[in-house]
Amino acid sequence: MTEEVKIKPESDVQKVVNHYFETKGLSLEEIKQNAKIQKIVYSRHVRPAKELISLAGSLNGALKAIDQVATWANSRNLDYSIETVFKKWLELDKLKPKEKVKKPFYDGNPMAWSEAKKKWFVIMSDGEWKEYADKEDKIEWKLQD
Repeated sequence: MTEEVKIKPESDVQKVVNHYFETKGLSLEEIKQNAKIQKIVYSRHVRPAKELISLAGSLNGALKAIDQVATWANSRNLDYSIETVFKKWLELDKLKPKEKVKKPFYDGNPMAWSEAKKKWFVIMSDGEWKEYADKEDKIEWKLQD
């Protein structure tokens, strides 16, 4: 005789906690493994998840709020928790990811604009500034790390 294994559907609270960990880059399987070895104390996130659902008024509202805070925090290399959503609740609509700034480079060397001289300068590896004499289309714009 074989036993049937009944899989319970995820509760809303579990969905919120799991979604939080997914925004941190963990899969459901990794969450389970980390909980087994007590690297993650899953139960510590249950109460804040319940409160977030209540505050947001729905499961979808809670998930959206976590997404907004996660995007904002990750773009600034900040750590965050479910509680961070509470702290940022009143300014959720104003939280925007940090804009990625492009910096000018020439031949692998960074450049600087001199407002006083109205000219570009290439900053050499030894720290010397050399006036840029090539065409502007030769300037390479790279995202700042």
